[in-house]
Amino acid sequence: MKIKANKKEKNNKCNFFTEWVVPIGLAIVIAFLINKYLTFKVLIPSESMVPTLNVNDQLFVTKVYNLDKLERGDILVFYSDELQESLIKRLIGLPGDKIKIEDGVVYVNGEKLEEDYIGTPDKFNGEYEVPEGKYFFLGDNRLVSKDSRYWKNPYIDGEDIQGKAQIKVYPFSEFGKIK
Repeated sequence: MKIKANKKEKNNKCNFFTEWVVPIGLAIVIAFLINKYLTFKVLIPSESMVPTLNVNDQLFVTKVYNLDKLERGDILVFYSDELQESLIKRLIGLPGDKIKIEDGVVYVNGEKLEEDYIGTPDKFNGEYEVPEGKYFFLGDNRLVSKDSRYWKNPYIDGEDIQGKAQIKVYPFSEFGKIK
């Protein structure tokens, strides 16, 4: 009788391990790998991207590994050495672009940039030439956004681009792809 009880106890322990511990451990490892190599979640801390993104919105961001696939208008997360923090802004200038801002209207390589995503416009003026390997960013809420226009070094190195905003996950009523 004792041998059967020990065998049953061992089977219960084995079943618990294979049915609970292994799947939970595997899920933790998979979640870690996804967060490390594919996507991460960000919280919007300021009004610089209103109306596209609002304070406390939460997004999934895919990591960027191929800078050649970035497009003007993409919303990217990057690290600013100057500000010592990660930011989220809209990509306006690619390497080699000439950017001119007149009374808040943006021209890239002589052509007016159609920006239907602008929140509150401003009357800023400035000219920039984006160096190779660098990028120029602006917030959608130009009146309050502290972006490339105001930094000592207005360009972000490609190596400092962390990811591309893809999906808004919170608030739930606005769940979906970011435009």
